[in-house]
Order: sequence, then structure tokens, then C-alpha cells
Amino acid sequence: METNSISTPGAYAILESWVDSIQFRRKGAKIMSKGNIIIKNASEIVTCSGFEAKKGKDMSELGIIEKGAVVVEDGIIKAVGPQTEILKEFNEEQYEVLDAKGKALLPGFVDSHTHYIWGGYRAEEFSWRLRGDDYMDIMNRGGGILSSVRQTKAATKEELYREGMKRLDSMLSFGVTTVEGKSGYGLDFDTEIKQLEVMHDTDRDHPIEVVKTYLGAHAVPKEYKGREDEMIDEIIKDVLPVVVERKLAEFCDVFCEKNVFSIEQSRRLLTKAKEMGLKVKLHADEIVPLGGAELAAELEAVSADHLLQASDEGIDQMAEKGVVATILPGTAFSLKEKYARAREMIDRGSAVALATDLNPGSCFSESIPLIFSLATLYMNVSTEEAITALTINGAAALDRADTIGSIDVGKKGDMILLEFESYKYIPYHIGVSTVEKVIKGGKLVYDKEGNPGVYR
Repeated sequence: METNSISTPGAYAILESWVDSIQFRRKGAKIMSKGNIIIKNASEIVTCSGFEAKKGKDMSELGIIEKGAVVVEDGIIKAVGPQTEILKEFNEEQYEVLDAKGKALLPGFVDSHTHYIWGGYRAEEFSWRLRGDDYMDIMNRGGGILSSVRQTKAATKEELYREGMKRLDSMLSFGVTTVEGKSGYGLDFDTEIKQLEVMHDTDRDHPIEVVKTYLGAHAVPKEYKGREDEMIDEIIKDVLPVVVERKLAEFCDVFCEKNVFSIEQSRRLLTKAKEMGLKVKLHADEIVPLGGAELAAELEAVSADHLLQASDEGIDQMAEKGVVATILPGTAFSLKEKYARAREMIDRGSAVALATDLNPGSCFSESIPLIFSLATLYMNVSTEEAITALTINGAAALDRADTIGSIDVGKKGDMILLEFESYKYIPYHIGVSTVEKVIKGGKLVYDKEGNPGVYR
């Protein structure tokens, strides 16, 4: 079992040339990311105000403040409101001041479903899919999840760290301030632990906050075909105790799907995970209507994700139990599958979140602009609902709606400044990021105009 952190002299020596080439890595950025700042003259502040997930019609309520200001002290929001009122109470000389004239200010985006730590790529497999090869043909040629499993097993922690940091840098440029990362490309003890350890190191060294999820039941390796119950037993007996004892993850997830893990197997794993103190999520009803949404409601999971084939009953039960429905339109787009019924979910009173599902196979994209375009143009989700889904509801999908996801007093000072005066430019500028600056914990960590990619 690998337990060494990447914070060894040799590891940093390996990274140094990469650091210099992109001109902006500073060790300890996580520690340095808190600050005192006043953001003033914003054309509009989109607060997304709230401390829990927004359901149904409430997802359209953004809480706009025109000509507003925000004050952050020690990384926490101290005041937000009309500028004329806010600036009477605070001395600008005691803060860093950011003039947001002509710009819209929003909460930082929360990407609540990614697999950003993996080894190798599957570009050739993508070309096979483009010419019409089906999934089983690709699997028989060594493709699919198991291809990423082999490459992740072979990768060193330093390699995984380097690639993970690059991906986080890209996410930051899109305005992401909190991201969920899943393991699942190991399917064995050592590699799953290795992935979680690398996530810990990237969380420590990057401004983006990383929420870690153990997904050891992501696929069934060949040696466990027909012995899936034994695999679940071994995860419960051998891996979960280590994950919990070492605090390597906050959530446990499972791919609950036909020919992967059944409802009963998923129930058994997640029930044990909850008993051990982990929160639970599910990959549910992506390919067939197996009943994953109903299971998520039964277990009162924090979220259920994908949901392309979720039943009406499952959707209603999730809404009743407060389970966030996390929709991943980039995956459906990449696989040329129909989209999840986000419009119906919202109309039926669900709390819907949007996320990228960044991964090496079914959705190699961390593009927030793409997610906005797909949701608004092809899923009949309004711009306002999409913003809610990527802020306060994304936070709720990570059980963090009380600390991030909105511009409210007492929450972390995680915000993005757009290049334009209104949030309505986000989907309007199709496929292009409108994020100019990113503030994490009251500290400017990304500036497209002044110093692209710099965090300090």
C-alpha cells in the first residue's frame, strides 16, 4: 500500500520544469488563498442566496443585487448588499479593493461530479466510437473503463498529481472553486488508495477545494465476473475501514447498473458505508431503469447522478427525500444518448444540479460553458435554473450548501467575476468562458486579463 505524500523533494524536483513552463505554480496556495477584500461597483451581484438546495420553481430565484458590493474578511463573507449601504460601514483602506465596474459577480461554480485523477488517455477509443463501433466491441479490444484501470495502476503518484493539477488549473479558468473527485480507476486496494491520496495532495496544493469520493465499485474487473458479491464483501471488509480511518474520502459511491452492481449489492455497500460514517451517492439509472433513483431515496443519499433512465416514481421519491438529482449532459452528448429529463425533474419539484463528469472515456471535458449550452439549448433548462444547478445546488450535492454555493454572509468568499455586465452572457457566448476573475476565500486566484492562470 502506498502511503507517501507527494511532498518529497524528489517529487517537487520532477514537477519543477512543468511549474516553470506554465509560470504560475506556488506551493501552499491552499493556505495562502484566504484574504480580506472588498469587491465594489458590480453591475449585478447574483447571490443565489440560500443555505440548502433549491427545488422546483425556486431554482429560478437568483437574488440579484444591482450596483452591489461584497466584503470578505479572513476568507468569509462579512457583508453583501447595495454599494451605497455597504461602503458606509467598511474602510476600504483596510482591504484589497477590486473594482467590478461593468461586471457581474456570481458564486464560484461547484462541479459536483468528476473523475479528475486517472492515468493515460483513450483517444483511439473515441475515434472508434465516432465510426460507430459499439461498447462491447471496444471492450473486447481492451477499451472502456478497464483500459483506464490498467493505465492508472501503471501511473506513479507523481504522474497522477501532475495531470490532476493541470486539470484543476483548467477548471479554475472556467470558474470552478469546488470540485468533487472520485476514485474508481483502480478497482483494487492499492490503486484506489493511491488515487485518493493524490486527490488529498492536489486539494492541499491547489486553490480549488476538492471533495473526495471513494468509488471502488465503479466496474467489475475480469477476475470478479460472476463474483460481484465477493467483490462487495472485500470492499466492505478491507477497503472501507482504511478509507474511514485515514479520512481519505467523505463519500462512498457505486455504479448501480445492469451488468455492473445490482440494487441489492449497491444497497449493501452503501448501507455499510453509512454505518461507518461516510455519506453516500449513486451512479444511478444511466443505461437502464434499474431503480437506482428509488434506492437513492430509500438510503437518503446526498445525490444520485446521471439518471437518464430514472422513473417518474424514482424522481418523485428523490424530491420527497431531498436527494439532489445531479445531471451530466456532457456524457449524454459525448455518447450520443438522450439527455436526462431535467425539465421534468424541476417541474416535479426536484433539486437539480449540473456537473461535467470529467473522465477519460465517456466525457473528456471539464468545460462549464459546454454544460450551460447543453442544459439551456437542449434540455429546456433556463439560464437561471442552470446557474442555480451549478452553484447552490452543486454545493448541496456535496453536502456543503451551508458553507459555499451562494454569496451570503457567513459563507466562504468564493466568487467569479464575468467579463460582461450580466449573467445572461454565460450561455449566450456559446462554448466560450465568460469568467474574467476567480476569487477563492477572499483571494484573487485567477485573472484572465491581468495574469492568466496566476494564483497566489
